[in-house]
Amino acid sequence: MLLESNLLQAQNATEIDCLGYAVAHKDDTFKPFRFKRHALGDTDILIEILFVGICHSDIHSVRSEWKEGIYPMVPGHEIAGRVVAVGHNVSKFKIGDNAGVGCMVNSCGVCRACKQSQEQFCENGKVVFTYDCLDCFHQNNPTYGGYSNSIVVNERFAVNVPIDAPLEKVAPLLCAGITTYSPLKFSNVKKGDNIAVAGFGGLGVMALKYALQMGAQVSIFARNEIKKDEALRLGAKAFYTNTKNVESQFDFIISTIPTNYNVNAYIELLKFGGELAIVGLPPVENAIKVDVTQLIFQGGKKVYGSLIGGMKETQKMLDFSLQHKIYPEIEIISIKDIDKAYNNLTNGKARFRYVIDMSTLQC
Repeated sequence: MLLESNLLQAQNATEIDCLGYAVAHKDDTFKPFRFKRHALGDTDILIEILFVGICHSDIHSVRSEWKEGIYPMVPGHEIAGRVVAVGHNVSKFKIGDNAGVGCMVNSCGVCRACKQSQEQFCENGKVVFTYDCLDCFHQNNPTYGGYSNSIVVNERFAVNVPIDAPLEKVAPLLCAGITTYSPLKFSNVKKGDNIAVAGFGGLGVMALKYALQMGAQVSIFARNEIKKDEALRLGAKAFYTNTKNVESQFDFIISTIPTNYNVNAYIELLKFGGELAIVGLPPVENAIKVDVTQLIFQGGKKVYGSLIGGMKETQKMLDFSLQHKIYPEIEIISIKDIDKAYNNLTNGKARFRYVIDMSTLQC
């Protein structure tokens, strides 16, 4: 339970004391960390975090593989919990509601992208990510993520979660779910389409489940056969460990691979008019490259990147997931096991999505 002192801090509009797990530098291991969150504003809610997923993005960020990280760093952007305090002007939530927070906690709200609920592409450069980001709306203080007991967020950047929803399964949907749902909808994947999912970790599983619900036939590409039986059990029609000698010509491919790979090999597998959506983001030093010459001589194919989704689409994704009972395959762990989970994810030993039970965080 959130401490009574935290609720008093929220009511008095003072900074809120928090406890989380953080790293002090890119080669560090996780340790308990006390910090403060900004005071509860008129349109903010205070969420007691109950579950938080571990995303591969957390690993990239912790290890400064995309950019130099902001330390101490408390990762976590797949957050599910309970609303315990609300600002005076909050209309979307009341105390006792369930709520979820994903990869963003604020944006300018006035640019064309924000008005179209594409806040992740805020044209004024004021999107505030849940952690490892300077918050331009709060004195440029660093943001801290969900490996902690609570979070303060503008109500526009929290999603409504039904009171009876399984929060441990909802949490990973706030990144893994929207990251795969958004390009599937953007490319209008539909019944009868022949599609492929490259990479079969936490993102790949969600892409498979969503595509099947949309009526597509789905093939899986993975680096080994460890998860072959699981993929077939979940409904994949075929499973491959490389792109060689694959005759299928796909309408759509989604790549969730977070390491370097030959993206051109997947472009070759598209049929004329086919689309490749890239959502996996390798470390900077291992960035993938698209052969422009190949694109020209295999014309009629489309390649694009996709970054999570806006808040309206995130709510739609969650509603769709709950309606059809589409959830990630998860393993619940103690917060003390984060380092082990990171090693398993890095070495390909993880089954699917790790979710931290935040009741294991002791004050």
